[in-house]
Amino acid sequence: MALNPWRLRLLAELEAHGTVRAVAARGNLSPSAVSQQLSVLERETRSRLIERTGRRVRLTAAGVILARRAREILASMDAAEAELRGLGEEPAGSVTLAVFQSAVHSLAVPAAARLSRAYPDLEVVILEVEPHESMRALRGGEVDVIVTTTDFAGAELDPAIDLVTIGADAVELVLPETHPLAAHDTIDLATCADQRWTFELTGSYMSELATRLCHEAGFEPRVVCRFNNYMIALQHVEAGLSVTLLPSLAVDSRFRVVTRPLRPAVPRRIVAGVRRGAGDQAAVTALLDDLRHAMA
Repeated sequence: MALNPWRLRLLAELEAHGTVRAVAARGNLSPSAVSQQLSVLERETRSRLIERTGRRVRLTAAGVILARRAREILASMDAAEAELRGLGEEPAGSVTLAVFQSAVHSLAVPAAARLSRAYPDLEVVILEVEPHESMRALRGGEVDVIVTTTDFAGAELDPAIDLVTIGADAVELVLPETHPLAAHDTIDLATCADQRWTFELTGSYMSELATRLCHEAGFEPRVVCRFNNYMIALQHVEAGLSVTLLPSLAVDSRFRVVTRPLRPAVPRRIVAGVRRGAGDQAAVTALLDDLRHAMA
């Protein structure tokens, strides 16, 4: 039995994205063409890989096993090709980095600038991706490297992904400079029940985390603003209109705000992730090394 890498990739993408239509759109194919190739893969493996219920499909147990093995096989093939291309060469080409919002200005952009100066033929493409979505993007081959945190409910771990700790930060209370709570060295969140709050958009990682922390402190936060940009949130706090909870990485020194650690502290472990085997690629290695040094 010889397995076709292209068909394996289609199966892996079906597990990652859930529908034949989504797989077809990503590959500039028709849904019928994707279905035909998956049927060929079933014949090649002599296994039922997909269950069809009306217009919906889902992977069988055999399909899930093969899809996960397929990602490992494809990652090894990609790594082998990259090693051959990179023999005796400096990092070059394009590498796509997915980061959560607070790491864009503090980590990703400075890393891209440093690598551009060191390796003129290397381009770092930066995507802002929520922590709970980045692992899926990496597994699906949409990005090459992620910077994320595993410190949230439902954090996904995958044996096909290598995670490397690159640093840590903490979630802190952000206040206007003249706020009475700024006189304290640390803050018990329960004392903030009467504050007006700025949160991220509903459903985002930080919105869910901040809401949970307030609930654990015994109160329902009075949210007066929701933004999808930390810079706007900091501007709102600077104006004295609210307080907020942000990772320390997100707090830009250009804003006249103060931060205070929570009591008890809320630390975050910051990790970089790559598909297993991809860490041997010159461009990926250069990016990982830079990120490690930046947070050392």
